[in-house]
Amino acid sequence: MELGGRVALVTGAGRRLGQAIARALAGREMTVAIHHHASSAGAEALRDEIVAAGGRAACFAADLTDAEAAAELPGRVAAELGGLDVLVNSAAVMHRLAFEDTTPAQYDAVLDLNLRAVFFTTQGATPRLRAAHGKVVNIADLSGLEPWPGFAAHSISKAGVVMLTRVLARALAPDVTVNAIAPGTVLVPEEYDADERDRLARTTPLRRLGVPEDATAALLYLLEGGDFVTGETLVVDGGRLLR
Repeated sequence: MELGGRVALVTGAGRRLGQAIARALAGREMTVAIHHHASSAGAEALRDEIVAAGGRAACFAADLTDAEAAAELPGRVAAELGGLDVLVNSAAVMHRLAFEDTTPAQYDAVLDLNLRAVFFTTQGATPRLRAAHGKVVNIADLSGLEPWPGFAAHSISKAGVVMLTRVLARALAPDVTVNAIAPGTVLVPEEYDADERDRLARTTPLRRLGVPEDATAALLYLLEGGDFVTGETLVVDGGRLLR
């Protein structure tokens, strides 16, 4: 897919990896819809940065834990920006919640954003993506491929994203490709101290932490070069899954 001039919606683009993804797509001359909920300041700063560099971007607020709001978001984007070609489902939370300690409310909060929102945002985007022969990329996680009892609900939600990616790839073929990226330590939690970061680097086979650009490079491959790839989860983890 030639990205220049096309429209991309990136959910959770007000901070961290979502912000890096939106910035990378703007660098490919895409018009970027920057979705945010709690991170309005980061979203607006990114929009201003893109516009100042000569690009085109707009901010869209929505609480994606509301399934109706999630389904309506792509239509809002298409109406304001003139279409929709790419959807990147990046919005998520990652809470350290051990299995024994997780309450029903905590479980629902994680699953509603990390998994259900992906389902209904993509559902809402489907008519426009089919018409554009577009692409969907979901942001999964290593926790969806290996069990993390200390992040039980998160791990379950991301495993769901991996399977949902496969389901959507079948459901939307042949018009739309659907893939996922499972990042490892490309952007570790902000609360991790130097010792924890060092431990993660030492226990990664490539002996270093990744950077957001490692994940955005994988994304750009799937969008620009992966026209014959669908239903796959591309792991970007420095080899941690091999341990």
